[in-house]
Amino acid sequence: MSSVTEISPDRPVGELVVDNPNRSRVFEQFGIDYCCGGKQTLAAACAKAKVDLNSVLALLEENHHAPGDASEPDWATAPLSELARHIVERHHVYLRGELPRLAKLVFQVVSAHAEKHPELREVGRVYAGLQAELSTHMMKEERVLFPLVEMIEAAAAKGEGMPPCHCGSVENPIAVMEHEHRDAGEALARMRSLTNGYTPPADGCPTYHALLDGLKRLEADLHVHIHKENNILFPRAAALEKQLNG
Repeated sequence: MSSVTEISPDRPVGELVVDNPNRSRVFEQFGIDYCCGGKQTLAAACAKAKVDLNSVLALLEENHHAPGDASEPDWATAPLSELARHIVERHHVYLRGELPRLAKLVFQVVSAHAEKHPELREVGRVYAGLQAELSTHMMKEERVLFPLVEMIEAAAAKGEGMPPCHCGSVENPIAVMEHEHRDAGEALARMRSLTNGYTPPADGCPTYHALLDGLKRLEADLHVHIHKENNILFPRAAALEKQLNG
């Protein structure tokens, strides 16, 4: 874990989760955006989510000494190449398997239930857009951004300067990825709203229940996925590039 562990209202929520990943559970509970909105302070995040700051602080203090996930390294200090590889193997592989599965469930549920639940048509439209964007997003990360991050880290290890970069700076593809992360976050929030927090209706069939459970799990995984990129990988890569240029 990072040596900075103080919990205060003026610390960025993403930084708090970098220090202790267990804090993400508190933020998920209160609907606080710690991934795309990771740069906002805890006080601002609570105000935006319309939750009581003191209640959040109290739960964060309770979770402060909870054991972390021993199966994962401290990504704030692990090699960037290792973090990039982890993101591909853990999160990209999950998405490539889960997105087509959920697409089939969306089609089945919309076909069977949209007449009584017309909001499902909008869920289908939003999901299709999210699936398409995530598919190209992962490809750009794996073919452009992650190899560039690995080049920068390798140059730093050899004591060399910044290697030639066809995109000018690592911050350029990072900016594109962060924009697409915001789009994904908005799509997830829209589907959560349309489904009443992924709550199946009284007449929901087993497939309906399976779809909403899958969307809920997809949202949780994407929050962690985006957090690892926005709040750890991207700022560390940008800082390393500045170091090489300096």
